[in-house]
Amino acid sequence: MSAEPAAADDKDWSTGEAANDGGGEGNERILNQDEIDSLLGFGLGEEDNSSRTGVRAIINSALVSYERLPMLEIVFDRLVRLMTTSLRNFTSDNVEVSLDQISSIRFGDYLNSIPLPAIIAVFRAQQLDNFGLATVDSSLLYSIVDVLLGGRRGAAATRVEGRPYTTIERTLVTRMIEVVLNDARQAFAPLTEVDFTLDRIETNPRFAAIARPPNAAIIVKLRIDMEDRGGKLELLLPYATLEPIRKMLLQQFMGEKFGRDNIWEGHLASELWATKLEVRAVLDEHKEPLRKILDLKVGDTLMLDAPPDSQVALKCGAVDLSVGRVGRMGHSLAVRVEKPISVAMQQAVMKLGGGK
Repeated sequence: MSAEPAAADDKDWSTGEAANDGGGEGNERILNQDEIDSLLGFGLGEEDNSSRTGVRAIINSALVSYERLPMLEIVFDRLVRLMTTSLRNFTSDNVEVSLDQISSIRFGDYLNSIPLPAIIAVFRAQQLDNFGLATVDSSLLYSIVDVLLGGRRGAAATRVEGRPYTTIERTLVTRMIEVVLNDARQAFAPLTEVDFTLDRIETNPRFAAIARPPNAAIIVKLRIDMEDRGGKLELLLPYATLEPIRKMLLQQFMGEKFGRDNIWEGHLASELWATKLEVRAVLDEHKEPLRKILDLKVGDTLMLDAPPDSQVALKCGAVDLSVGRVGRMGHSLAVRVEKPISVAMQQAVMKLGGGK
């Protein structure tokens, strides 16, 4: 009996919704293609990669920014200065090295963005027990070969595309990469000792995989100019490589000690030796129930398990310092120390006192 009114209600509701959709005044609205692309983060140009929104922004929110590691910028700035000097000595030419960009990227996205042909050097960070990448683009490769083999200045480097790199080209670029890795070791030296050693040279990005594609990494883009020649060199360090020295990279400046103040430590050490301590001479100790202690009255006697000629223990708080015997000096009671201060106490005082 009630099915017909229900069907009528459903029909009216659907009709009203259709009318609202047609009039554009309803609660539901169909998104156009531009709005869908904006929501998903698609359809953005290369220049808008840093401002992606929507679902893609949520996915990339877990990507750690290098700005959370302030010391990295100082290390790579030091690397630029070292490379400028070392590459001038290496090429006997006027070389200018500049830092273009430091950014965070996923490892898989970086491999897909490498412009081919290119030389990809896989190097190992010995003390960090992990790997990194150094990518030399074709412009820099031909410029280095041209400079080292005596090419004329002002002439564009001859590029023969579509052929594999020759042994001479690979060897010369390998020598340059070894110079860069040695500079990287010196750049990290104020923080920690890290030896970067060249592991292998690859020309195919698929064979240079040192991390999983979703893993985050730091990419450093360097520009190397030799008058009218030059190119780009990119260094990539996965966050797993930097994790052992993460605390050092969190420093705001070189030599920061995370709250340690050498002046305050010296002041504390000097004042510690002038500190007055309470030293107790304990003849004997034993435990009694609290009820018995509360029932003590004037004239009660506590029996101690110590004969008249027994030694007393010298204590500072709960720490045993030494032992001695009770005597008298003038009108005062005295204790003659018969053993040296305990080794544990000496070590604790030496540690607190800065090793004095």
